[in-house]
Amino acid sequence: MRHVRASSGFYNRSTLLVYVLQVNLPSSAPLLSIIAQDMREVDQVIARRLDTGVLLIGQVARYIIAAGGKRLRPALLLLTCGALGYRGEHRFNLAAVVEFIHTASLLHDDVVDDSALRRGNATANEMFGNPASVLVGDFLHSRAFQMMVDVQNVRVMQVLANATNVIAEGEVMQLMNTHNAALDEAGYLQVIRSKTAKLFEASARVGAILADSSPEMEAVCTVYGQALGTAFQVIDDVLDYAGDADVMGKNLGDDLREGKITLPLIVAMQLGTADQKNLIKTAIETGDLSMLDAVVAVVKTTGALDVARQAATQEAQRAIAAARQLPPGPHTDCLIELANNLLERQY
Repeated sequence: MRHVRASSGFYNRSTLLVYVLQVNLPSSAPLLSIIAQDMREVDQVIARRLDTGVLLIGQVARYIIAAGGKRLRPALLLLTCGALGYRGEHRFNLAAVVEFIHTASLLHDDVVDDSALRRGNATANEMFGNPASVLVGDFLHSRAFQMMVDVQNVRVMQVLANATNVIAEGEVMQLMNTHNAALDEAGYLQVIRSKTAKLFEASARVGAILADSSPEMEAVCTVYGQALGTAFQVIDDVLDYAGDADVMGKNLGDDLREGKITLPLIVAMQLGTADQKNLIKTAIETGDLSMLDAVVAVVKTTGALDVARQAATQEAQRAIAAARQLPPGPHTDCLIELANNLLERQY
């Protein structure tokens, strides 16, 4: 494991600033070009708010943020603001807030999961060690709450504070169900709607609050975010058994190694023979990666991947139905296409 000490000068301050400002839009960049300038504004907010006299904080936080990623949560907030006609400066600050909350969860996740690879790069805990990753994740959470206060909007603070708490609950629920082959679809859905979809939901809802939308329109945005986030996670879980490791930038079978039971495995156990079910059950309970090829074969032959993709499609269609209730315009069109394109992603 490679640990980089704060005194090592891994990046100097000017290099770090350039690095974070070079973060690219997701692979759907042509689709999101409508908010490209907004995202650059968000990057500048991120750079300013990561400026701290504690060198290690800047090193770790910028390392994981500059690694790239889909940036869907801040994009979702910006698109919702655009669809509802809000053009105020607070949207940049709050888009950075949701990115900080998400980044903090990634730092903590990788420590809990003992992950070594994310987005094709070494994880922050692999580079800097577990203690630094946990503490910098804590810093990002606290910085996010400082930035929420700056907006002076109690409703926004309520939504984001609640989302942060629910995400933590989802992480604990997932931990409690590690190596639990008895987890059913309802339990799985509860975990991913807490752990993943909640921040998508909050991002869209905050956009509606900033635009001073009606309760009905706020509810529409909430539904869109929850459905999009749920579809996103289901596809992510499918790719763990059907993706390309080089394209995904992480190791296939990580969920199995970590003892996580996801929808493809739940469905495969429902549709498979007794022997196939026992194989998957043993693999989940032991986290034995030597069984990965056999498990993947069962997941594919039972049609579990198709069933999981169909579940993701249903959630994406729910998101599209919600987006169509927003005012017509290019930002709304982008939200609709975002849900459509989500089903085709490869990482």
